[in-house]
Amino acid sequence: MITQQNIVNHELVGLDVQILESKNKTIVGLSGKVIDETKSMLLIDTKRGTKMVAKQHSKWKFTLDNQDFAVDGTAISKRPEDRIKVKA
Repeated sequence: MITQQNIVNHELVGLDVQILESKNKTIVGLSGKVIDETKSMLLIDTKRGTKMVAKQHSKWKFTLDNQDFAVDGTAISKRPEDRIKVKA
């Protein structure tokens, strides 16, 4: 089960996401569904097309089963396969 404490150790692809805070003020509020991820980027399907956004320097809100999880981008800035292997 995904909780606030272990969300960084789970797959993010398929989750709804919104940018809560960012050094780049133009992307704050951007939301959509995560369709892919790399070590440093999330590929998000938004209403205005597909956007590639850096994980770091942003605070993210992931939604799963009507439950919101706030995550600092630094905590998820690893390759997905390395992040998933780490025990919470």
